[in-house]
Amino acid sequence: MKSSPETEFKGNSYSVQDIQVLDGLEAVRRRPGMYIGSTDQRGLHHLVYEIVYNSVDEAMAGFCTKIRLRLLPDGVVEVWDNGRGIPVGVHPATGLSGVETVMTRLHSGAKFGGKAYRVSGGLHGVGASVVNALSSWLRVEVRREGKVYRQEYKCGDPVSPLKETGEAAEDVGTTVAFCPDGSIFPSLEYDFPVIAERMREMAYLNKALEIALIDERTESTQEKTFYFEGGIASLVKYDLNRNRKTLHSPIHINGAINSTVVEVAIQYNDGYAENVLSFANCINTADGGSHLTGFRSALTRVLNDWARKSKVLKEEDANLQGEDVREGLSAVVSVKLPEPQFEGQTKGKLGNPEIKSQVEVAVGEGLERYLDEHPQEAKVVLEKCFIAARAREAAKKARELVMRKGALELGTLPGKLADCSEKDPSLCELFLVEGESAGGSAKQGRDRRFQAILPLKGKIVNIEKAIQPERKPTWHEILQKVLEHEELRALALSLGVLNGEDLELARLRYHRVIIMTDADVDGSHIRTLLLTFFYRFLLDLITQGHLYIAQPPLYRIQAGKEVSWVYSEGEKEAHLKKLGHKKVELQRYKGLGEMSPEQLWQTTMNPESRTILQVTLEDAKKAEQIFQDLMGAEVLPRKQFIQAHAKSVRNLDV
Repeated sequence: MKSSPETEFKGNSYSVQDIQVLDGLEAVRRRPGMYIGSTDQRGLHHLVYEIVYNSVDEAMAGFCTKIRLRLLPDGVVEVWDNGRGIPVGVHPATGLSGVETVMTRLHSGAKFGGKAYRVSGGLHGVGASVVNALSSWLRVEVRREGKVYRQEYKCGDPVSPLKETGEAAEDVGTTVAFCPDGSIFPSLEYDFPVIAERMREMAYLNKALEIALIDERTESTQEKTFYFEGGIASLVKYDLNRNRKTLHSPIHINGAINSTVVEVAIQYNDGYAENVLSFANCINTADGGSHLTGFRSALTRVLNDWARKSKVLKEEDANLQGEDVREGLSAVVSVKLPEPQFEGQTKGKLGNPEIKSQVEVAVGEGLERYLDEHPQEAKVVLEKCFIAARAREAAKKARELVMRKGALELGTLPGKLADCSEKDPSLCELFLVEGESAGGSAKQGRDRRFQAILPLKGKIVNIEKAIQPERKPTWHEILQKVLEHEELRALALSLGVLNGEDLELARLRYHRVIIMTDADVDGSHIRTLLLTFFYRFLLDLITQGHLYIAQPPLYRIQAGKEVSWVYSEGEKEAHLKKLGHKKVELQRYKGLGEMSPEQLWQTTMNPESRTILQVTLEDAKKAEQIFQDLMGAEVLPRKQFIQAHAKSVRNLDV
């Protein structure tokens, strides 16, 4: 007798009863990562941004001039705006109020039809509903048409229908307060500086919009208000090029192609790194997209065309390449379009193919007009590009010479590297360890199959002061000087990226590079030095997600036979409070070398139990800026930093 398709087979059943249909917001609670990317702090911040984006959409539509964001105790967030207020009437399709429809139905909102919002950041219409679904409670208050309306929700479900609660004065707008669900998010700790930086960006991108950020989680309230008349030109001048020597005033380009508004600000500095921020409808597209591709294409083409037209670039000369025109470039590319196509709900990359050509046309026309009207600035920019091109060609010839001489011995792995046996780079990881003592413990405690150890002796070279001759050196000259430092050359050789006297990430031998330093001031300094090196010379190592920071424990707490490892002061205090009056043995680990190989493996190196933090471009930029302020040649930024932070330092671990 043959069994039917719905009978059990070898103990495994699969029938229509096994197919689950998740209604409404249940799918969001079951798979939050699909909607907000992760449930770590970035995902937590994403909830805040989604509600703020709705208020910003009102500003972009011309109906909101003020937004107030409050961080309250116990993880509560409140966002207030003076926009039009969410519609409160009954929706014909859902039979619910407009407020409840927006808060409980995925893919609902006024952003699809194009009438209420010409452009918006929340394309998918899932922002408010996802925040509601992932919150233990949410409260929305609407001030509209002289009335105040209010509704509360619990885990995405309405507690009661929308109710009118009183009269509204002349004030209109929406207030949303919510508390993320602690059963979904491991921590409800927001990072004030990170959120402040995002609010600053939003204010830069929307002229005449005032955004106030207030942190009321402690008795000492922090507050920052952002309002900028200069827009993205101010963002380039005062943020991206802060404390850098610039070559000209910001170039501001503003144009409209069809229904797309393109706004770009460009300013070169005397440095070597490219620093370009891109936005689509005020959403930070950290992974770029078609608008960034169009900008880069226009920049290279227009500079080459103008150089040939003005006879600066001779007929027999080769064109400047993209890397030449982007050295020392700081820029902001912002587009506002009716129907953006983002890759994923976290909106990291813009995918609209038509935007490439639209941005290319707008930037091309605007930049060409600027160069014609400012020939002196144009020559300064081109000279910067030619220096980069000559350095690139010189480096290429040097590499070819090295290869012809057969000097491949330069690529020999350094003797102090304890390599792994695995040859597939995607399976390998390299720990950069501070000192021989910690290096010895790490070498003994590691898994030799896929984990390699490189001990670093002392602190690596201060890149800010690597060379300071009267003539400004090229990027490749600085790199060659930096690689004369024994530890950095050993690092480049170990990574496999050293090709002659240049760095090539395609040769990377480990796809996880993990900085593992002591939990003290020296360890933090070394970590910052390494982050700065990677940011300046191996940026793709960060952008492609290969760089991590290990999280060694700060304390070992033993109560009887129970041993616990804690990784922060706050975690220590919470754990001691939990133990109450039990007799405990508390051990503070300042150095990795104080741990036995077994302890180091168990707490910091074992992939099944460790915690490692992936370094983002934002992290590296912050480290680079702090390092430039504190270790660079300029005294004023260092003085200002010390004055700003001296009062906040209560306990200095030295």
